[in-house]
Amino acid sequence: MSVLVGKAAPSFNAKAVKGETMIDNFSLDQYLDKKYVVLFFYPKDFTFVCPTELHKFQEAAAEFESRNVAVVGCSTDTEFSHWAWLQTPKDKGGIQGVSYPLVADTNKTISNDYDVLAGEYANDDEGNLTVEGEMVAYRGLFLIDKKGIVRHQVVNDMPLGRSIKETLRVIDALQHFENNGEVCPMDWQKGDEAMSATHDGVKGYLSK
Repeated sequence: MSVLVGKAAPSFNAKAVKGETMIDNFSLDQYLDKKYVVLFFYPKDFTFVCPTELHKFQEAAAEFESRNVAVVGCSTDTEFSHWAWLQTPKDKGGIQGVSYPLVADTNKTISNDYDVLAGEYANDDEGNLTVEGEMVAYRGLFLIDKKGIVRHQVVNDMPLGRSIKETLRVIDALQHFENNGEVCPMDWQKGDEAMSATHDGVKGYLSK
């Protein structure tokens, strides 16, 4: 798996859906120098674990907005599948009410560039093109700063849902570091004491 942390987030232009609106040319470039981005991938529309995650991201919309973070979802489904799912009520397995953009990675190129595509192409003994695994995305999540640099990534296997609380904690840690120049130790939470990035500061923290 590729480690994208510290590198520019792969750029893309793709179809997307936001609410009832189809977007022909969606790009993360719109957020450069303006917002942080949480880009998360999920396997499929109209499934089981996926809607629990999408609804939780929506429920935390105010938390992300207060941190100046844009949330963007992405799967290998088409924009028409996204649109239909967005129009389906929650009690019928839909995600009606989700207001952030859902990107349609129909050609699998975005998932491939972020290295979260579960399947891969291969050739059999006769040279015929085959597919190993299912060509859908793992549960990848990428925190991208305002300069377009990936600062955090996590990838879960398909049965394993993610944690909104952990995503927000990592955002808080990044923003604390940017604002104060202090690094954040394990299990750091917003409001906790952080550490000076200098050698003396680390020694002082460890001696407490």
